[in-house]
Amino acid sequence: MRRIYESDAIHRDDDEAHVPNERRRNTTLQAMRSVPSSTLSDLLVPRRLRHRFVTVDVQTPEQEYAVGEPIPFAVTIRNRMPFPVSIPTVSPLLWEWTVDGNVEASEVPLRDPPEEAGSFAFDRGERKEFRKRWDQLVRVSDSEWTPAAPGTHTIGAAINTADAERTGLSAETTVEIVR
Repeated sequence: MRRIYESDAIHRDDDEAHVPNERRRNTTLQAMRSVPSSTLSDLLVPRRLRHRFVTVDVQTPEQEYAVGEPIPFAVTIRNRMPFPVSIPTVSPLLWEWTVDGNVEASEVPLRDPPEEAGSFAFDRGERKEFRKRWDQLVRVSDSEWTPAAPGTHTIGAAINTADAERTGLSAETTVEIVR
């Protein structure tokens, strides 16, 4: 295509409406080669150190809630470093939340994620915040939910890695359900 435009095979005229104009280019084209910063970071930062740069935090607006009152909570996952970091996960499900150790407040498995690995990527200094709500119900079967008993309950969140608790990629907070 380039040879046609550079040759005299096409008649060009700025005055005629249906004829291509003259090509004028003020700058020369340059090839821009770059490597995505996350790929570069993955190559330079060893996997065994990446978890040290990421923090997980769980917060609720209150510490006490009445029976039946929804409990909102925020999960904040943050990269503290000035370069991108990615955390390898055991499945495409990047993170999960729990109530008293039950994933998404369910005593029965909710889903069966594929066996393929995933990756939770963070830009430099990026903070990701997820807002969820627990309605004080615990799933005991596929179609049955029971209300949570009054008392202390633990809401937690973790990045979906094999050893999230050991590597510091999980966090918990406690709430009190009162009558």
